[in-house]
Amino acid sequence: MKLNVRHPTPNAERRTRTAPVALTIAGSDSSAGAGIQADLKTFSALGVYGLTAVTCVAAETPGKVSRIEPVTGKIVREQIAVLSRNFPIAAAKTGLLFSAEIVEAVARALVDLSGRFVNRVPLVIDPVTVATSGDLLLRPDAIALYESELFPLAALLTPNLVEAEKLVGEPIRDLKGMRKAGRKMQKKYGVPILLKGGHLTGNNAVDLLFAGDKISEFSAPFVHGVATHGTGCTYSAAITAGLACGLSLESAIRRAKKFVTA
Repeated sequence: MKLNVRHPTPNAERRTRTAPVALTIAGSDSSAGAGIQADLKTFSALGVYGLTAVTCVAAETPGKVSRIEPVTGKIVREQIAVLSRNFPIAAAKTGLLFSAEIVEAVARALVDLSGRFVNRVPLVIDPVTVATSGDLLLRPDAIALYESELFPLAALLTPNLVEAEKLVGEPIRDLKGMRKAGRKMQKKYGVPILLKGGHLTGNNAVDLLFAGDKISEFSAPFVHGVATHGTGCTYSAAITAGLACGLSLESAIRRAKKFVTA
């Protein structure tokens, strides 16, 4: 896959870009079902060249998180800065950030590059807090920073129902509850919300997009009998890939929904 790399030196040779570039800021999953591994596979499948800023290393399998070791905030910030200076990033996403230090480092890196990055590149935030296995993936002291520092930078938030319940402080048991929670989050954070309904029971997995005054529904039959580890990462990566390709937010979500349920 060819791409155009923005070399630091003015006279450096530039190659013609044939694929859009997307950045994932997330953790490494040793089982390769989630995290940056899932993101890179998704980017590649959808014709996008993927870059990574690694936030932590998780020793895990689909059923259990054994241990998570974060990297320093300094190296997270430097990864983002170096990549942004040298690649034509068309869209970005965040996944597992794990600690308050990393959340703050990511937010500062994006703000530092606001003229070149945040104002120009759509950012999809997957507010990863709990693994499919039930293991906690975000330290409690990081949640408030997530809300105050990162959420305002987002072009889209993609919480599942478990994550949304933590953010709104109340249970979500049906589509009516999803609509109430989605409106509440949209009003609170001031950005588009894609509330994923995969944890509800029923024949279809229904997701709701709250953008402006409009609520859009994305529905697909539940896929039974398959592992779901990494589904959220893949979904948000597919949306990011769509945005990198120039699709509208709704079109990117619609294509991503088909991708994860095909």
